[in-house]
Amino acid sequence: MRKRMMTLAMALAAAGVGVVTVPPSSVAQAGTARATAVGVAGPSTAPLPSRIAVHFDLANGQLPENIAVGPDGTAYVTFAAARQVSAVSPSGATRILATLPAPADGGVHTPVLTFALTTGIVRMTDGTLYFLYASGDAASTGLYRLRPGRTPHRIAALPAAGLPNGLAFDAEASRFYLTDSVLGTISTVPLEGGRAEVWSSAPELASTGFLGANGIKVRPDAIWATNLDQGTLLRIPLRHSRPGPVRVVATGLVGIDDFAFVGAGDHQVVAALNGPNTMVSIDAAGRSRTLMSGADGLQNPTSVAVRGRTLYVLSAAYTTGVDPNLALVTLPPC
Repeated sequence: MRKRMMTLAMALAAAGVGVVTVPPSSVAQAGTARATAVGVAGPSTAPLPSRIAVHFDLANGQLPENIAVGPDGTAYVTFAAARQVSAVSPSGATRILATLPAPADGGVHTPVLTFALTTGIVRMTDGTLYFLYASGDAASTGLYRLRPGRTPHRIAALPAAGLPNGLAFDAEASRFYLTDSVLGTISTVPLEGGRAEVWSSAPELASTGFLGANGIKVRPDAIWATNLDQGTLLRIPLRHSRPGPVRVVATGLVGIDDFAFVGAGDHQVVAALNGPNTMVSIDAAGRSRTLMSGADGLQNPTSVAVRGRTLYVLSAAYTTGVDPNLALVTLPPC
């Protein structure tokens, strides 16, 4: 595990993504942490109440990569290095739902990261989970379906030379959108599975040496995505299911990973900045402001999700190597 983290730390440094090491003392204080930056909505400068709800097992590869939240508050989490999908109850109990088999080479041919990992996840209303697995192996890299009480089944093969990362579902079109951080693409897969088709390979999605297109979300009239290397938040209009011209909504977001919308509109985004070890809000004008940092217990945040007034923030500790965790933040009324 330490070797994997060192590899990732070196890749982050080569990509120009700042790595911030958080001392253990800050983790000990995180249980009662309060974010010290301005609120997500409105002009208030009051801090956002936050706490570390769950500490994951670093030694066993429980590096949380992506999250989907159920109606009862259960967090469905992919553990990257453990190749697992898990359910984290509101009380903090973690249950492993599935473990993907390691490829024969151990994952060393997984592009850039050199270890096999589970990444993006989506939960359907019936409890079925869909998630991505990047293994560097053509026989296993792809989009998987996991029905409650069953074993995972690959429903779409994806390029072994890529790194499938973010996953989102378009209910109206009954298809998934997924990013590939190495190939710099967004592809689609029908709900029932089948062939993946590249939907966009715009230059704004490309990597500049480490990881490009990363987080992804579906809105009624557009697909939104992030680019970690380029530090951007992107909006791609949906034009009869085809991509329109890419608009760069925000820049300067070094190491941006996953993101989420607050409220029904597109005017407020919260995003995880992995290397800089911060969580930010981004307004409609593309201006960002820090909401949380390492002082609040963040350890390379990877993913965020919103349920009501609760913001779920995953930290993978990829390079800090201290405390992978799940933080809960109380958002102010909209």
